[in-house]
Amino acid sequence: NLVAVISNGSAVLGLGDIGPEAGKPVMEGKGLLFKIFADIDVFDLELDTQNIDEFVTIVKALEPTFGGINLEDIKAPECFEIERRLKEEMSIPVMHDDQHGTAIIATAGLMNSCEIVGKKVEDVKIVINGAGAAGISCARMFKAAGAQAKNILMVDSKGVIYKGRGAGMTSQKEEFAVETEARSLADAMKGADIFMGLSVADCVSAEMLLSMAKDPVVFAMSNPNPAIDWHLAMATRDDLIMATGRSDYPNQINNVLGFPFIFRGALDVRSRVISEGMKMAAA
Repeated sequence: NLVAVISNGSAVLGLGDIGPEAGKPVMEGKGLLFKIFADIDVFDLELDTQNIDEFVTIVKALEPTFGGINLEDIKAPECFEIERRLKEEMSIPVMHDDQHGTAIIATAGLMNSCEIVGKKVEDVKIVINGAGAAGISCARMFKAAGAQAKNILMVDSKGVIYKGRGAGMTSQKEEFAVETEARSLADAMKGADIFMGLSVADCVSAEMLLSMAKDPVVFAMSNPNPAIDWHLAMATRDDLIMATGRSDYPNQINNVLGFPFIFRGALDVRSRVISEGMKMAAA
């Protein structure tokens, strides 16, 4: 019944690369959420290393102690490699919650909101602002749920990720490069059905929101301040489905709605993995 919450403090929510000591209170809070919601015991472990090999070696050596590993607040692209290697080399479930917890809840929101507005997942145009761990994982899971790659526009700090861009690209971003004339977030938002905000606060204006398609869906998930203020968004359009990552507004989309119960289920059935099928079933 023991899970490790492990971080190097390199991408702490809303705070960035603050290091392992400053990240510790956040990891302790994460442990508390596991206990409150799923009665799972947690040790939080803050590792003072930015080296992938060193990180993987340390976590692998801890395997006999734990029933599962929750990787937390590790920056992209290192987090992808760390998780891939640990999943391959360990025989207990390993999940980087910033990626998959977020993706599971966002995918559930995508399915539900499409049903409510009478659109099909395979038809909707989706804009994802943020190409870090959460953005990439959400996009991958949306595709698994039926969204078409050509209908997903991903935007990072340098603008739209398009084929042949060159600047600031990684292999993960390359996966979502499409042929498009759009270059800025404002360009991408024109005619979009769904917006997912997984990067900075206040990046979406009322004008951008007005340029979206009929019955738009906005998941402004950056914390603590969303991509567009809830009150501003609701005042701008009356045909809007609006969600944030916060618990003090309606429609919270936050990995806390998923990760305690996903680990509870994995521990209860003695699973050695948290598989893609389990993630989609959870959504």
